[in-house]
Amino acid sequence: MPGIPPKETSMLRKTDFFIDGKWVAPTSPRELEVINPADEQPFAVISLGTAADVDKAVAAARKAFDSWSLTSREERLDYLERLLAAYKKRMPDMARAISAEMGAPVKLATESQAAVGISHIKMFIRELKVFEFEHVLSEAAPNDRIVHEPIGVCGLITPWNWPMNQVTLKVVPALAAGCTVVLKPSEIAPMSSIVFAEIVEEASFPAGVFNLVNGDGPTVGEAMSRHPGIDMMSFTGSTRAGIAVTKAAAETVKRVTLELGGKSPNIVFADSDLPQAVERGLEHCFENTGQSCNAPTRMLVERSVYERAVEVAGEYAANAKVGNPAEDGDHIGPVVSSAQFEKIQGLIDAGIKEGARLVAGGLGRPEGFNRGYFVRPTVFADVSNDMRIAQEEIFGPVLAMIPFDTEEEAIAIANDTPYGLSSYIQTGDAQKAQRVARRLRTGMVQINGADRGSGSPFGGYKQSGLGREGGKWGLEDFLEVKAVSGWEGQ
Repeated sequence: MPGIPPKETSMLRKTDFFIDGKWVAPTSPRELEVINPADEQPFAVISLGTAADVDKAVAAARKAFDSWSLTSREERLDYLERLLAAYKKRMPDMARAISAEMGAPVKLATESQAAVGISHIKMFIRELKVFEFEHVLSEAAPNDRIVHEPIGVCGLITPWNWPMNQVTLKVVPALAAGCTVVLKPSEIAPMSSIVFAEIVEEASFPAGVFNLVNGDGPTVGEAMSRHPGIDMMSFTGSTRAGIAVTKAAAETVKRVTLELGGKSPNIVFADSDLPQAVERGLEHCFENTGQSCNAPTRMLVERSVYERAVEVAGEYAANAKVGNPAEDGDHIGPVVSSAQFEKIQGLIDAGIKEGARLVAGGLGRPEGFNRGYFVRPTVFADVSNDMRIAQEEIFGPVLAMIPFDTEEEAIAIANDTPYGLSSYIQTGDAQKAQRVARRLRTGMVQINGADRGSGSPFGGYKQSGLGREGGKWGLEDFLEVKAVSGWEGQ
């Protein structure tokens, strides 16, 4: 049967937490099976922590902060270089963990999901080398010194869809800034973060600098957000959960940074290379089985080429391969969980009932699959922007196509969403691309498929979040700004 990996012969048990430099048993036994989404079978067991486990981790992080915050740039660079070397050694283990826990095909898990961790560690090493932690305010105020200092103990909550992308975008800059951390990865896909904790252990960071507590959002996430010993919360996940973190964190007036949902528009003008533009948009939309917050899930197409674009999109989706994530290739794997599968099915059904034209895919599993959380690559045409499939983040391989007549209308439709993470423009007119890019209310814009550069800030407007990850902005998120007057000499 396609998509079904060989059944595990034994269950992997990873029930300890990494606290104060040691693997320790949870305060209270509360086990959770980790499910392989390709066959719906458990392959590992973890523990779900409690507020008491959070207390232990925070105490370790607070104790370690006193000395870690005073380390030199050179010392922290040395630790990050060791982290990079240890991560490289564990790359195969990391890729296997990601593939098993969230269903990424092995090629994607290796070349993108696991590899992005190396890219981010390298990027933050580069940024740390040149970051200006102290500088004169201005020529007019030579005795005023601006000092950037670590904010303190940071609570980090990461999602299941790009686990190492988010773990390294939070943990590495926090440690580089001189902060100590408590990490709670998604309980749906925790195994890669356990591997990461082993990597940190191998790199010999001082005890308490990095701590990992597994658990669910309502228990561990809530305890972290409310904890008076945590100075900052950095969260990536749904907008709903981000609101909960923000409300809980408000009681102690801690800094909160959020990377949340998206409903990114991809504006395809008639003067673009249409087949290339449409296929590129579909490839990005379906990447990681559509489980990316910045996926271009709304394709806005100029009406004069709209029907041709619909035809190209339908052909692409019909030929998109879905398969076993354990097998090599460029196919699409399953979505992460039963809950995610049912959510996607509900939204596909809503699209049909609201009158969108189903061009490819639809309800149910792809042909040949009788288990596993596999979704049919789906394209809807003739979508209006008030439909649920145009407004709600589906987080699956589902594209909504919307026609427009004018540049002004395209901009209006693109901005008509509670989200503002990313947007995409396809056109042969450079001036038009720049003009439209300036008016799109999103944190990122990509023109004609141009990749984002290493160190480019990742984050969005509106309900897509607060703050930016990556590059110098990623470091700044974990730093306080202190102004000192009367500073004489160098």
